[in-house]
Amino acid sequence: MVNSSSVSIISLITHAGLVVQFVMLILLIASLYSWAIIFDKFYRFNLLKKRSDIFEEAFENNFSLDRIYHDVKNNDNHPIAKIFLACINEWKLSNINQDTHENPERKTALKERLINAMQVANNRAMVKLESGLNFLAIIGSSAPFIGLFGTVWGILNSFQAIAVSSNTSLSVVAPGIAESLLATAIGLFAAIPAVFFYNIFTTKINQFNERAENFSLLLLNILSKELDK
Repeated sequence: MVNSSSVSIISLITHAGLVVQFVMLILLIASLYSWAIIFDKFYRFNLLKKRSDIFEEAFENNFSLDRIYHDVKNNDNHPIAKIFLACINEWKLSNINQDTHENPERKTALKERLINAMQVANNRAMVKLESGLNFLAIIGSSAPFIGLFGTVWGILNSFQAIAVSSNTSLSVVAPGIAESLLATAIGLFAAIPAVFFYNIFTTKINQFNERAENFSLLLLNILSKELDK
């Protein structure tokens, strides 16, 4: 039964018109590429979450900033680490001295530079996390219409064949319409997972962004206390 169904689908594809076959090929390639992005994102997000958890655990255990800095200096492989390094590098470059501690304007300027450094690092990290999602969004929004184009084209060809043969029996009409509808089915097959996982990954990125912003505020508070001493 399964083999018969598989052969019938293959038969529909092989007997479809060239335009419909081309549409199906585009959709199948798009679907395969979408799944490649989906699996890659799942792997990367899980890995980044584990690394972020380890980093925040070390940070919350009151390890010294210098120790954390040396641990992640050559291992900035997640957004929070990048934010931390950007902030501490700016802190070190600012050459904190007694004048900075006693000068409110210099303290304010330094805090603004730290905020800007962390924000830039966070934005770059989020842009990197978002890579590939645009393709999922494009496939999710356009694949059904591409499949529909193949369906409409195939049905037009079927009607032309009916006009030429002057035979309107179901046995003549059905194969051409089935071939055409298969293009829409493939379009939906490509679009539905792309939309579904696009929404999941967007939520995960928003969570990473919120987590990074909370860490930035926490780090800024620690350094502000250091300035106020």
